[in-house]
Amino acid sequence: MSLKLPTAGALCVSLGLAALTWNAQASALPAAPPMVRAEEAWIRWLPANLPAAGYVTLINDGDRPSTVLAASSPGYGEISFHRSRSQGGSMAMVPVDKITIGPHSTVSFAAMGYHMMLMQPTQSAKPGDHVPITLRFADGSALTIQFEVRKPDSSREPSSPSTGSFQ
Repeated sequence: MSLKLPTAGALCVSLGLAALTWNAQASALPAAPPMVRAEEAWIRWLPANLPAAGYVTLINDGDRPSTVLAASSPGYGEISFHRSRSQGGSMAMVPVDKITIGPHSTVSFAAMGYHMMLMQPTQSAKPGDHVPITLRFADGSALTIQFEVRKPDSSREPSSPSTGSFQ
């Protein structure tokens, strides 16, 4: 009985191909979800189904930037991002396609900065209610946040900390 062993060159080629196959598979693995968390999420309530505004502080605890591309909610037919800016001595709301949160950084949505325009309410909301809003990120992940509905003149803190969960 004779045993046929591969030559050293054939063995190296075979191992090299196995390493290339493994590296290709490793690079195809999905990226880990961003390390983004939400705090102080609230909606400025307005009567008569007028468009509302959503505010939140997003904190990126990760080592890479994270980009928010869209938002949706069962409570609103349309949500868009805007930023208030001073232009020629007056304030203007400018639509924003995406919001990037740098590594180890914070982006706060506020009345005179970034905010979400919440349009076409699908249900009636009143101060004290909570409405889920899901943020969609460039890497395909999503973060659902419970927003507390508050009166426009409310300066109090949310009744409970806002929490978000990645999907």
